[in-house]
Amino acid sequence: MTVEAPTSGTSGTTGTVGVRLGDAAGPGSRARLPDDSGVTTRDGVQLTWETFGCGATTLLLMPTWSIVPSRIWKGQVAYLARHFRVVTFDGRGSGASGRPTGATAYTNEEYAADAVAVMDAAGVEQAVLVSLSCGGAWSVHVATSHPERVLGLFAIAPSCGFALEDPHRDHVPWDERLPSAHGWEKYNKYYWLEGDYDDFVRFFFRQMFSEPHSTKQIEDAVAWGHEISPQTLADTTAGRIGCDGAVCSDIEALCRRVTQPVTVLHGSDDRIRSLQYGERLAELTGGELVVVEGAGHGPLARDPVLVNHEIRRFAQRFDGYAVRPRPAPGATPAGGAVDRRRTHVRAASRRKQALYISSPIGLGHARRDLAVADELRTLHPDLDIQWLAQDPVTRVLAARGESVHPASAHLASESGHVESESGEHDLHAFRALRRMDEILVNNFMVFDELMEREPFDLVIGDEAWDVDYFLHENPELKRARYAWFTDFVGWLPMPDGGDEEASLTADLNAEMLEQRARFRGLRDRSIFVGNPDDIVPDSFGSGLPSIREWTESEFDFAGYVTGFDPTAYDIGALRERLGHDQDERVCVVSVGGSGVGLPLLRRVLDAVPLARRVVPELRFVIVTGPRIDPRSLPETDGVEVVGFLPDLTEHLAASDVALTQGGLTTCMELTALRKPFLHVPLRHHFEQNFHVRRRLERYRAGTCLDYSLATDPDALASMLVKELDRAVDYRPVETDGAARAAAMLAELL
Repeated sequence: MTVEAPTSGTSGTTGTVGVRLGDAAGPGSRARLPDDSGVTTRDGVQLTWETFGCGATTLLLMPTWSIVPSRIWKGQVAYLARHFRVVTFDGRGSGASGRPTGATAYTNEEYAADAVAVMDAAGVEQAVLVSLSCGGAWSVHVATSHPERVLGLFAIAPSCGFALEDPHRDHVPWDERLPSAHGWEKYNKYYWLEGDYDDFVRFFFRQMFSEPHSTKQIEDAVAWGHEISPQTLADTTAGRIGCDGAVCSDIEALCRRVTQPVTVLHGSDDRIRSLQYGERLAELTGGELVVVEGAGHGPLARDPVLVNHEIRRFAQRFDGYAVRPRPAPGATPAGGAVDRRRTHVRAASRRKQALYISSPIGLGHARRDLAVADELRTLHPDLDIQWLAQDPVTRVLAARGESVHPASAHLASESGHVESESGEHDLHAFRALRRMDEILVNNFMVFDELMEREPFDLVIGDEAWDVDYFLHENPELKRARYAWFTDFVGWLPMPDGGDEEASLTADLNAEMLEQRARFRGLRDRSIFVGNPDDIVPDSFGSGLPSIREWTESEFDFAGYVTGFDPTAYDIGALRERLGHDQDERVCVVSVGGSGVGLPLLRRVLDAVPLARRVVPELRFVIVTGPRIDPRSLPETDGVEVVGFLPDLTEHLAASDVALTQGGLTTCMELTALRKPFLHVPLRHHFEQNFHVRRRLERYRAGTCLDYSLATDPDALASMLVKELDRAVDYRPVETDGAARAAAMLAELL
């Protein structure tokens, strides 16, 4: 047997495994990193594994067909690892594991033996085997050959080689050359090796994810499908179906020998292996069958919340298998003290409680949400507000003494993901959101568990995309009244994205429109932070309605929320308190709450000497924000570099001119303060380039500067000096937006 090295990934005896090529989520976007990882070798084949969590029961997430790696489980790992110990591994022929050649290297028995070898390497005595597709057959092999190692089987869309006629698939020979390649004729060894492998991969995953609006799942899977060669896929298929010298055992006879508990979850619209395969496995093993109406072959990716709940429900029954000695009275049990007392407060006696979820992408949401929360407490003094938030929002909340719920510790970093997606003043916001799917699943599951445990009267989501999307996908999980905040509506394609991006944004918009039409009562209030004239004039996409017309029919309008009265500042006293000399002129440079703005700050520093040559009294205050280390910038004459400023608005009020990235909050605060300013939208950031710019143009506020000019120190210095003396003629910004928004929320309490 010849063994080939994996085409991607890394290998070694220990250490974290590198992200696989084609992992559309990117290296900074895993919701949870492994607690341990390694490579074990069996019969010359390297098997890469990872472990997460430390629960009493272990779940082994089995590999599936080599066309995808273990990252197919990305929507499950972080959630399950909060309750169990979770082990994953790339099966032979996929991901970072080895690529043996020849069909005999890929039989069911080989995969089963690999699973046991990984359990041994990871120190797992017993496990619940969770599988997808052909991983179900390998789980059956492990359960019957090593029954003492297997607690139970949870099989998703099993493809077990039963002798059944599949109504979704024409019967075509796999290992014979065919005169055409239509439909399932593409599932053919010679079409992969000599024809169009990419065409097959795209066809296969369109069949796998048959649900509407599955573009992201298909995109991920196609990328994974190109991690392996057509020959490796042919070898793994031949080994599984008994071709090219491989021999298949009687899978039905093995299924009858399974003694462990079994649950089978299968979609009614599975076009890879129809529902009858799941029915047959449940029948042969005496297991439970969960049918998901309308689901395809990949519900773990397309319906991750449902699948996560079902896996946990199944696996929890085995927690009692891990026997712990009962501690002596007064002794501290292993793992720390256990509080055996529980308290339940009758509903009528409970204080009113709201859960506020503030988007962590930047700091603007936090500032306006605090303003709304203050007004809401005025209307409901007895209201207890808990915040489900993450860095950098938690820094703003801490400065105000707000209560951040402990569950926030389980949230995966959205800001970190955004930073990993950015280039030099370049953030493709739409693509970044699509690639944040693993993080959004994790963060929704944190929210869902919190709502299951604690009673809240109201949930407020300020652009909490995870909560809004997955509640619409799982409306039965709504447990409290729910209000949605946003300052823009509509995903818009960037011009250089072409037809593909226009199609993807339209598809996401269409899914949202369908969700809102189907579940109109899910949101108890939809609040737009702004006014109808702030809405872009575009449509949601070809054949879809006007964004403004739809938004006016769906939302209440609070006006803009600044959270301060610009006329209340004594500018002279403020400048003195902040240490500004009377004869100096101050330019504040701010790039928001993420680390994306570092290149712009460096460009500004290059222009400082040139600007001060023209205006010697010009002093710069560079605000790096919470995620950029001020020490990463060079010292420059006439420049003060500071980090996170909870009172940034005061610094803006004391300035003579400002330069900012292009986020809505800082731009609108400068507009309300009537300060001249330059705003430099991030390249490919559709919200800053379309939605924010539209609003600023309506207010006649600021001067938009393309980043290409900011890279020229002379041009940037010239624009700053020119802006410094520009007379402003801005439309006034309303000051009662927070009060109006709070009044809308108060009606829900």
